[in-house]
Amino acid sequence: MSDLGEPGSYLTLSHGTPVFCSGGEEVGHVTHVLADEADDLFEGFVLAHRLGHRFVDATQVAEIYERGVVLRIDAETAAALPEPTANPAALEVGADDLVKDDLRDRLRRAWHLISGG
Repeated sequence: MSDLGEPGSYLTLSHGTPVFCSGGEEVGHVTHVLADEADDLFEGFVLAHRLGHRFVDATQVAEIYERGVVLRIDAETAAALPEPTANPAALEVGADDLVKDDLRDRLRRAWHLISGG
């Protein structure tokens, strides 16, 4: 991993920013940032990975720098991250489905960003 520059924030992330796993290997780059700007809340970003788009939750981000992002997870875990989808799968509808599901909502928002829908 080369010099990533000064520490930054989600506000400095842009399309093409390289993303590194906890072991230092580059795993892809940022394509879309998900944030609630009104509440200044970083939710995560969409990662362009060699296997396709993946959603990286904010809790999986260790550090953001001006020239890169370092994740808390290793390369194998990064490859297994969920893909953004229009309607994240649910096998059964139950009481939990009536409660706001932040991850499901973020995956849906990520899908809308990359699909234009």
